[in-house]
Amino acid sequence: MNHALALPVPSAAGSIDAYIQAAQRAPLLSEEEEFRLARQFHETGDLDAARRLVLSHLRLVISVARGYLGYGLPHADLIQEGNVGLMKAVKRFDPARGIRLVSFALHWIKAEIHEYILKNWRLVKVATTKAQRKLFFNLRSLKNSLTHTASLSSAQTALIAEKLGVKPEEVREMEGRMGVRDLALEGQADDGEESFAPIDYLTDSHYEPTCVIESRDYARLQDEGLHNALKNLDARSRRIIEARWLPANDGETATLHELAAEFQVSAERIRQIEVKALQKMRQSIGEK
Repeated sequence: MNHALALPVPSAAGSIDAYIQAAQRAPLLSEEEEFRLARQFHETGDLDAARRLVLSHLRLVISVARGYLGYGLPHADLIQEGNVGLMKAVKRFDPARGIRLVSFALHWIKAEIHEYILKNWRLVKVATTKAQRKLFFNLRSLKNSLTHTASLSSAQTALIAEKLGVKPEEVREMEGRMGVRDLALEGQADDGEESFAPIDYLTDSHYEPTCVIESRDYARLQDEGLHNALKNLDARSRRIIEARWLPANDGETATLHELAAEFQVSAERIRQIEVKALQKMRQSIGEK
């Protein structure tokens, strides 16, 4: 494992209850002991000093990780990722700043847990930008405080959008993403004998030689067709299609409102131009 510090800390991969009990038994440090160990680690590289700092804060990681159980991920995995953040915090902790490690480490622990949730909650990423991450981690709690129904009303959506500084359509899109969970490929160990998971009936012919050649030829023809179809569009239509459907290196696509501001027309007009351009491209490529 490529962690910030290779420290011998208890593993959360075994019995979670036993791990929590062991973490709770780890001695707490006074402010004087904490600062002395931190200076000792940074001045001499003493890993035992770093280990004592980590062990004394494992219960903090457990507490923080417990707050993210609502995302359906194993508590042990959340704790492990939080421990990575704790070790990174210990490595960067400077007692000369005059703050306790618990305050400094909180950010690093949450950051690692957030990253783990975003990578594993869905196979397809639900949040890539900073604004989307903020929306992802605040939408659930705000939604629960406003309604007990499955979906938000228009007024509730607008209220959440205003609180988080995002657009209502972004709230609706994120709500839709969070409402769909991935189906496990393999079944649970305690499933009945008659139960079948997708792994039992799905086959993968993707790497069959004939399929590989066929896919490459199809992709080449599609690229050529797309290039020619774009060439047949006027400059404004081409700009709208590229901005809406062919994102730049950062993966971001333009919204109707952003393009409306760029061309000084209404968002509805941009949508109409987009629809007509797509129809023209389909005809050019030869789709029925």
